[in-house]
Amino acid sequence: MRGASGRSFTGYAALWDRVDRAGDVFRRGAFGDARVVPLLSGHGGAPVGEALVREDERGLLVEGVAGVAVQVGEGLSVGFRATAARQGAWRELTGVELVEVSLVRQPMQPAARVQRVEPRAAQLADDSAAPARVGVPAK
Repeated sequence: MRGASGRSFTGYAALWDRVDRAGDVFRRGAFGDARVVPLLSGHGGAPVGEALVREDERGLLVEGVAGVAVQVGEGLSVGFRATAARQGAWRELTGVELVEVSLVRQPMQPAARVQRVEPRAAQLADDSAAPARVGVPAK
């Protein structure tokens, strides 16, 4: 992967009502409440960061921080266990247990991608704007 390491990013790991390459369709509400899950590379190995995920009108929105290079257009994918589904022409997923989000080269949903990577300067500015903790010397 190319790009700078340790970047914050946003994108979608799943989109509602679209058939993916495996024949799955995620329905709104399938993922439930917002939470933090591990961020992996290619669905394997040790976590390379973390991802705050939440549902919005388009799909499963990911706000992540990665300790590896991330670039706009990179694929995002979900690791999950189906808890509620309807089988028809496709498997309609209405409930899933989200296990992780991964950075991938080819996502199951072609449009599930990183859409924005924070410029490093903005991250440094955010870090310096954070309030100092009492009793902790400034860096």
